[in-house]
Amino acid sequence: MLEFELHEVRAAELRRQAEAARLVREAVRSRRAARSEQAARQAAVPNEVHTGRRSRRRLPGTV
Repeated sequence: MLEFELHEVRAAELRRQAEAARLVREAVRSRRAARSEQAARQAAVPNEVHTGRRSRRRLPGTV
């Protein structure tokens, strides 16, 4: 009888671990989707300046 109870406890623990892993995968998937959605929105707005700095001056190349 003790072996059966140990088996049940182990099975329940494995189910909890599997559920936790599913939650982590779902969170990662939703964050990734949010990032790609944000990137798509930013790509839709052309020529948007992301910083307040002026473009740096470049010196002419020497031949």
